[in-house]
Amino acid sequence: MGEKLSQFWKASDQKENEGKLILPRPKGAEDEIAGYASINGEDPAVSCAGSRSCVNCPTCQGTGRIPRVSYLLLPLSEQEKQLVALIPYGDQRLKPRRTKLYVCLAVTTCLLMTSLGVFFLFPRSITVLPAGLNASSIGFNATTTSISLNMTNVLNITNNNFYPVTVVQLDIEVLHQSLVIGKTTMKTLLNISPLQSSQVYYMVASRLLDSNTYNICTWTKIKVHNVLLHIQGTLTCTYLCHSEQLAFENYQYVDCRGNATLPPLLQRPL
Repeated sequence: MGEKLSQFWKASDQKENEGKLILPRPKGAEDEIAGYASINGEDPAVSCAGSRSCVNCPTCQGTGRIPRVSYLLLPLSEQEKQLVALIPYGDQRLKPRRTKLYVCLAVTTCLLMTSLGVFFLFPRSITVLPAGLNASSIGFNATTTSISLNMTNVLNITNNNFYPVTVVQLDIEVLHQSLVIGKTTMKTLLNISPLQSSQVYYMVASRLLDSNTYNICTWTKIKVHNVLLHIQGTLTCTYLCHSEQLAFENYQYVDCRGNATLPPLLQRPL
């Protein structure tokens, strides 16, 4: 009988201790706890329809339920305006896969295309190289002691670019002892393919009025009858909507012993 009474008193003490707090509650804690259960310190049971700081959900209008009949009777446009979509934070749509890979591929592709564009479109030099005399004809005038000289020269042009180049004009001056004895301007439309070479033939009509040069060319006792000429020229090219002038010069000897110099392919064997 005594054991049952002791167990009864222990059970009653445990129930009393369960309702008590281990530590005393600070002053104002009850008000703070009540504030968590309310909005702006108000009772959550009170409707917030008349409060300006509270906005009802446009879908359920604060009731927590979607009215099927009234919602379905609305037009489609009105339904779309009133719908609210909630996506969980852990949704896979918010975490696209391989984003870094796609960004790296896009940046690498842009850099590669830019590098290729700069490499192929960067302007390179156009080489202009005089190839010498192709043919000439000489005439003597004993009355005026002058020499008429018609020359056909060859000009090699090399395009070192990855795009075509067009030759539009060629200006030539022939000088003898610092005197201009002949000029010519030739307009042409020669298209040179990328990384290719081409030749331009131009003819210049010159006239030498120097008596000493006339004597050298007509004197039969000497074996060498050469005249040194200085050729200066300007080649105008266009590419990629851009025009460029290329200057060149050359010194060449012209044999004025005979009456004519034939092209190399037409010369007769000695």
